[in-house]
Amino acid sequence: MTATPSVSAPATDDAVIIERHADVALLRLNRPRSRNALSAEIKAGLEQAIPALMADRAVRCVVITGTDEAFCAGGDITNMSERDAPAVRARMLRSHAWVKCILTGEKPVVAAVNGAAAGAGFSLALLCDLVLVADSAFFRPAFPGLGAAPDLGLALTLPRAIGTSRAKDILLTNRRIDAAEAVTLGFARAVVPAAELRAAALALASELAAGPATSLGLTKTLVNSAYEPIEAFFATEATAQAVAFGSVEFGEGVSAFLGKRKPDFRSAAAEKTQI
Repeated sequence: MTATPSVSAPATDDAVIIERHADVALLRLNRPRSRNALSAEIKAGLEQAIPALMADRAVRCVVITGTDEAFCAGGDITNMSERDAPAVRARMLRSHAWVKCILTGEKPVVAAVNGAAAGAGFSLALLCDLVLVADSAFFRPAFPGLGAAPDLGLALTLPRAIGTSRAKDILLTNRRIDAAEAVTLGFARAVVPAAELRAAALALASELAAGPATSLGLTKTLVNSAYEPIEAFFATEATAQAVAFGSVEFGEGVSAFLGKRKPDFRSAAAEKTQI
């Protein structure tokens, strides 16, 4: 399926650029001179854009990528002059609002890692549900090199993706992970030639956007609940399935199965919106 760009072009000097491709939103970090490090500008853009995209019913999937040769070089060191504990906690709590929105939001999020993903850039990629990697890209924790602790959820998402021992090996030794190893370890889905990454990410996102939105959102919730106590998980599972069975997408899925046709989840959701 060919992605259709939005009619209105975003301002090219914005720190965070949003492009609409039908019901897919592509979010691009846009400070290539600083290798898209998470400056105050970029974090402010993410703080505004992520919740808005998750709340926008016209958006069914989000792609996150970087501009030019880097995905995200991590935190902006020049923006960390206030290092006392209250200031650091305040910064972290502000970032956690949009971080949790990516991690727990009920829409699929695809990371298109076009280049270096270091420190908080590594964290940002692992917040996403599926990760595509350019053949020129790599990952590095970077936190040990600064004497910092992993942040933006990396100590949560990486062990869940690849296991505790492997995650410790990467986080403690600060070693570089190239694109191929990221796939072998299991935290990336596929390696794509750099020139084809954007198209591949949009194609994957369009495929997800055509899926049953309620079901996919509930699946994210259930996977995130998998580390809760068993009783809490099964309570969440029962609620999720009850919601899923009551959704218009499930009705469409059953109807399509019985009619021996391919389900059209987009149209089913659109009809519900119009009612």
